[in-house]
Amino acid sequence: MSQGHLFTSESVAAGHPDKLCDNISDAILDACLSVDPSARVAVETLVKAMDDGSHIVIAGEVSIHGGHTVDYEAIARKTASEIGYTSHDYGMCANDSESCKVQLFLSSQSEDISQGVNEGEGMFESQGAGDQGLMFGYATDESESWDELKGFYMPLPILLSQR
Repeated sequence: MSQGHLFTSESVAAGHPDKLCDNISDAILDACLSVDPSARVAVETLVKAMDDGSHIVIAGEVSIHGGHTVDYEAIARKTASEIGYTSHDYGMCANDSESCKVQLFLSSQSEDISQGVNEGEGMFESQGAGDQGLMFGYATDESESWDELKGFYMPLPILLSQR
């Protein structure tokens, strides 16, 4: 008997906490690259609303050269506010430092990881990738059989999860 496999996908809307976290991490990356184009940034963001307030947790490794600094807390608050998290009724009021706490757990990139991503260093001279996850995507015509899905050219699981 042949064993099959099940492939699932999730798609979340703009206001979803996963998207908020992605946007905060992206904004931090953009800010770091704006002050140092060769900055190394591996940042994860977590948000949690509680009855007594909310929390934004930013953790990871950031290496910025040239003495430049980035205000991570201000970036997180601004990004969350621009998305619409401006009231505890919506899950958090990112502008209110009393009800929304931002915690930072950031350090410089470790030497072990740096060795693996710096060109010409480490065991594999051309590795060039860190410890982040694997993402994939592709254009496909697998949804062209359905009239309501024609012209999207996205993988069918993604299109179905967005319906």
